[in-house]
Amino acid sequence: MRESRLKLTAGFTTLLIISVMFIVPFVWLLRSSVMDLSQIFIMPPQWIPKPFHFENFKEAMTVVPFGAFFKNTLIIVAGVLIGTVVSSTIAAFGFSRIKWKGRDMVFAILMSAMMLPGAVTLIPSFLGWKELGFYDTFYPLILPSYFGGGMFNIFLLRQFYMSIPQDFDEAAVVDGATYFQIYWRILLPLSRSAVIVVALFTFLGSWNDFMGPLIYLKSDSRFTLALGLQMFQGSYNAQWDLLMAASTAVVLPCVLVFLVGQRFFLEGITLTGLKG
Repeated sequence: MRESRLKLTAGFTTLLIISVMFIVPFVWLLRSSVMDLSQIFIMPPQWIPKPFHFENFKEAMTVVPFGAFFKNTLIIVAGVLIGTVVSSTIAAFGFSRIKWKGRDMVFAILMSAMMLPGAVTLIPSFLGWKELGFYDTFYPLILPSYFGGGMFNIFLLRQFYMSIPQDFDEAAVVDGATYFQIYWRILLPLSRSAVIVVALFTFLGSWNDFMGPLIYLKSDSRFTLALGLQMFQGSYNAQWDLLMAASTAVVLPCVLVFLVGQRFFLEGITLTGLKG
C-alpha cells in the first residue's frame, strides 16, 4: 500500500514538473505582452506588470497590416481544412472498407513515404509549383490538401474505420446502398471524433505554418500571421513588447480551438484502433 502511494506521488510530482515546464513559457508570453519594453528582461524577473500596458495590443495591430495577415491566414486555413477533411476521409474509406487488388501494398508504400524528411521534397516541390506559375500565390499551400490530406491523417482515419464492424456495410449493401452512401451516412457519423481530431491537427498545423508561406509567398500583401510576426524584428533590434502582444493574439485562437475540441481529441485518440 505504501509502495503504491509512493509511486502515485512520484507520478504526480513528475507530471507537475513537466506541466510547469510547459506553462512557464506561456505565462512569460502573457506577462510580456502587457509590459513595457524596459520591464521584460529585468532580473530578477517581474511576473506581474506594473502598470499593465494593454495598449501594446492596439499598437501591434496597427504597426503592421495585421488585418490583412489575419485574412490571408483564414483563407489558407479554411482551404486546407476543407481539403484535408474531405480527401483524407475518402482515401481512408478506400483503404479500409473497399477491397481491391494491391490495396495493402499501395498503403504500405504510401506509409513508407512518411519516412522521407520534408527537406528531401522541398526543392522539387518548389520548382514544380513555380513552373506552374503558382509562385507567390496561395495555391501551393492549399491544393496539396485536396490530394489525400496527408498520410498521417489517412492512417489515423483508416485505423478508426477498421474498428467499425463490417456488418454495417453488409447490411447497407443488402438495402441497396452505394459505397458513397455507406461512407456518408454510416462511417462519417460514427467517426465524428476521429474526424474532429484530424481537423484539430490540420487547423493547428496550418495556422502555425511558417515554412510554407516563407517559401511560396513573396509579396507582403499575401503574408500570413506567422510571417507577419517577423516584421517586429529588425536587423539590429526587436520590438519585444509588440512582438509578445502580437504573438499572444496569434496563439489565443489555437488555445481556444484546442480547449473547445479537447473532449473530441481525447475521445478520438482513445477510440482509434490499431488493428490492420
